[in-house]
Amino acid sequence: MNINTIVDAEFTGKCFRDLRNAPLSAMRGLSTKDAKALHDAFNITTIGDLANLKFVKWASAINVLADEECDTDEQTAKETLLDDAVEMTFPASDPISVDAGITRIEVPPDMVNASTDHQHAKSIEASTKQGGKGAK
Repeated sequence: MNINTIVDAEFTGKCFRDLRNAPLSAMRGLSTKDAKALHDAFNITTIGDLANLKFVKWASAINVLADEECDTDEQTAKETLLDDAVEMTFPASDPISVDAGITRIEVPPDMVNASTDHQHAKSIEASTKQGGKGAK
């Protein structure tokens, strides 16, 4: 990160020790009025004071820990139920397992005759025969 992008022009090129001791208004986007409000509220005057403010440290720690927090048992159960429901709704949506050993299909599969490869193929065949006899 280029530190010069977050400090005002008069503080570019300064070392970090100097920036730590610089007034709050040295940070780009933080006006003198904002710096005064922070001073009145928390009695801080420098960038270092802001960084060491216990509320800033607490907020930073909560933010970091929130990213690492494990789900509660209730959250895990809800996620599992949702996953199971989706799997039951869309069972073919999962990709082929990497362990399946399938790399690509070399030859397309033979087309099947829909009239014989159907769950009611026998009734269709019987109906066709019956219809054919009645037509003669």
